[in-house]
Amino acid sequence: MSIFSRIKNAISADFHEVLDQKEQKNPIALLNHYLRQSEQEVEKVRKLVERQYRLKEEFTREHRKAQELAERRAKQAEVASKAGEMELHHYIVEEQAQQEQRAARLKDSLQQASQQLTALERKYDEMKNKLKDMYIKRMELMGRENIARAQHRMNQVLDTVDETNHFSKFEEIENYLERVEHQVNSSYYRNTIDSRIAQLEKEIQKGESHSLS
Repeated sequence: MSIFSRIKNAISADFHEVLDQKEQKNPIALLNHYLRQSEQEVEKVRKLVERQYRLKEEFTREHRKAQELAERRAKQAEVASKAGEMELHHYIVEEQAQQEQRAARLKDSLQQASQQLTALERKYDEMKNKLKDMYIKRMELMGRENIARAQHRMNQVLDTVDETNHFSKFEEIENYLERVEHQVNSSYYRNTIDSRIAQLEKEIQKGESHSLS
């Protein structure tokens, strides 16, 4: 093996090893790879089924032609025999035999083509069912992957909340708001009392001035 071949094989081996590692980490990517390959194989089988179906139809047409021609030659041979045309009769009989042999051969080929078509159709249906199962498996894996990612993100959020102790910060904010509300209420009541006392003092003074007069 030349040095270039060894280098090429080494690079190819490393490349496939990297692919294998990626596929192990991502089973959905591996399944998608298998799906693409399976879809290609199913398409190949579909084309073979169509080709075999056309071949069966062609065998059917050729068998019918040979059979009809053999029957026509049999009637023509009878006519030639009654007419005393023995040379023509002999020629027609030989061609009749050839057409009958051809019809028999085409009949065997038609039966074989029909059996092959049935086998191909069965295999094609089996491959399509397998492909559908792989589609379902991919959806199941995608669902599991989504759940795993969602749970991972939720766990990250919960861990972040626990680490930064956001709930204690919420309590601090709530305590601060309560203090502010208390201060506002106290100030309101204090201002209300002062204004009320001032009003009462005015009323008392006014009452005393009226009594003196």
